[in-house]
Amino acid sequence: MVSPWHQILVFAVALGLTAALTPLAIHVGRRHGLVAEPGGRRRHVGRVVRIGGFALFPAFAVAALLPVWLGLDRQDPLELTRLTAVLVGLGIVWIGGLWDDAKDLPAWAQALILVVGALVAIVGKVFIEIFNSPLGDQQVHLAWYLMLPVTLVWIAGMSSTVNVLDGLDGLAAGVTAIASAVLYLHMMRLGQETVALLPLALVGVCLGFLPFNLLGTRIFLGGGAYVLGYALATLSIVSGAKVASALLVLWVPVLDVLWQVYWRWRCGQPLGRGDRGHLHYRLYDLGWTARQVVCLYWATTAVLGVAALAISSRLLKLGILALVALLALVAMAALSRSIHPPEGR
Repeated sequence: MVSPWHQILVFAVALGLTAALTPLAIHVGRRHGLVAEPGGRRRHVGRVVRIGGFALFPAFAVAALLPVWLGLDRQDPLELTRLTAVLVGLGIVWIGGLWDDAKDLPAWAQALILVVGALVAIVGKVFIEIFNSPLGDQQVHLAWYLMLPVTLVWIAGMSSTVNVLDGLDGLAAGVTAIASAVLYLHMMRLGQETVALLPLALVGVCLGFLPFNLLGTRIFLGGGAYVLGYALATLSIVSGAKVASALLVLWVPVLDVLWQVYWRWRCGQPLGRGDRGHLHYRLYDLGWTARQVVCLYWATTAVLGVAALAISSRLLKLGILALVALLALVAMAALSRSIHPPEGR
């Protein structure tokens, strides 16, 4: 039985360890020159340490394993198998992210790391096999040859989506904290108490990191953004595919990534190219302050999160997805044309 004290302990350990390890990451980054210089997409002032992921995985792993060490009973016999797969895959993504922070890996190498991490999760029974149809009460079962690519795309795509959000201080960590809180509340409502401790730990990790990233920025997430995205993607699966809820909460960033891929293809540019074409950069370049953009994203994520929790009709959720998609794509198309008109291919 999971008590409130167990929940408080997991949250406090995740938050406290992240808050304790992040200053160490700042020290290590400065000492070894692992810093982001002003210029390019970044328009920050001064040299800022870019290995925020250094603190995230250890803190999350300890908090996630704490219920195991406490001997809490688990409803699903495969729960520990899935937890092991998530932590091993997350560890691979964490190491790959730190490697990228140090060596600036090419896009294909970053993608390969995410695919390997996703394959580890799939081997450990973390995959999308069954989901509820939005058009009725039927359950849709995916054959293995569909399950594999769908799960790979979900995990790698969500990891990349959160990485894209790491463009303004506090944006990626704040959005991840809100999305994780939604997953936690959803799992608790369904009685999946031990699994719900995992997104709760992720909330603690994000909140432990935010003061160093938001208030007088001393560190960037760097490869840690992949860690947060991978954790969100896999945790939305482990308790019975809360993928629809996670998709609704992060729908605007997902649309932004899809639009940017389309726009680069249309303009004849490399799909993996880094630029300031994403929505949060465009709003900032139009004269919004960083705080206004971040608050807009946080508020949008929170509103969609409330919708995911409050609305039981899958058809209505599908309608909200369609409406938000229409509004967001119209806005992004207008911004793309006004700021960067397409060039001939």
